[in-house]
Amino acid sequence: MNTGFGKRRSPARKVFSVILTVIIVLIIIAAAFFGILTIAEYRPASSEALIPEGTSSAALSAGSTFTVMTWNIGYGALDETTDFFMDGGSMVLTASEEQIHQNLDGMLKEIQEVNPDILLLQEVDRDSSRSRHIDEKAFFQSALTNHQSTYALNYKAAFVPYPLPPLGKVDAGLLTFSRYPLVSSTRIQLPVPFSWPLRIVNLKRCLDIERIPVDNSDKELVLMNLHLEAYDSGEGKLAQTNMLREYLQAEQEKGNFVIAGGDFNQIFSHIDSSAYPVLADRWQPGQIDADDLGPNWQCIMDPSVPSCRSLDQPYAGADHENFQYYLIDGFIVSDNLVVKGFHTADLQFANSDHNPLIMEVFLPED
Repeated sequence: MNTGFGKRRSPARKVFSVILTVIIVLIIIAAAFFGILTIAEYRPASSEALIPEGTSSAALSAGSTFTVMTWNIGYGALDETTDFFMDGGSMVLTASEEQIHQNLDGMLKEIQEVNPDILLLQEVDRDSSRSRHIDEKAFFQSALTNHQSTYALNYKAAFVPYPLPPLGKVDAGLLTFSRYPLVSSTRIQLPVPFSWPLRIVNLKRCLDIERIPVDNSDKELVLMNLHLEAYDSGEGKLAQTNMLREYLQAEQEKGNFVIAGGDFNQIFSHIDSSAYPVLADRWQPGQIDADDLGPNWQCIMDPSVPSCRSLDQPYAGADHENFQYYLIDGFIVSDNLVVKGFHTADLQFANSDHNPLIMEVFLPED
């Protein structure tokens, strides 16, 4: 008999229908989410002019000695009390706002004591969740008023959705200071080793190239601030290092004085790192073959003090004798400059997971 009612669906069919609906909704939400991130992806040009900020009145001339300092500041949030999930630790947002301010104050105090003529900083945040949206660029610029500075973005993501809790918004870059006038500043995009979707929330690493005139000379002092690839499978480091070498060699052929410095995330092949063996299951840095650069370059690292520590565990309270250390921060210097001395300041990673490297350089007369 036809009662006028449709057939009743079985309970199993109802459950299947609900599950299917939920799956479809989740797929739509995920597609929309990644679509928005893709549209918002930071896509820098291969070369972009940077505008120097501030003023500097010192002149660089032949016969001068100047100080260069490089420091990866760990965005002010990777002090001795922290670990980090990418290195095998558990922390994501690693420090409170008060803690970050204390770390920035501690690093600024060290910088002011060294009083470098040239300062190369990496991992400087402007508006990132991981550094509680503190404008670290403005913090250093407001204190180092006798230097010109430039800022080159290398990590900009509207939202990094991993891990849990997520890393969130990131806005970070390279900050370069010079006591000497900057006549030209350029951001050069380096190869990105990641494909979609990892690419959209990953770093867009670069070279920050600065040009300083040398009085009574047609030559320039060329600075390159850098932070090369860390967490790729190796191809990214190689491609970025090869591009760096091309820029170094081009400046050398012009007869310019050249210094490239920063966090290479690699060790130079001739540096004795036997004091810092890589322990099991720890991050492994790459290696730059110094011979590939040719005979006209000096590759500078200080093996007497580690420049970086592992973030698989906090440094405070750990066994420092059996801790994982690295030598990955350094300088590449053209041989027409005389390196008078260099050292890594042993700060025991109090305010950053890196120690700063300081170098004294003499610019000889023709």
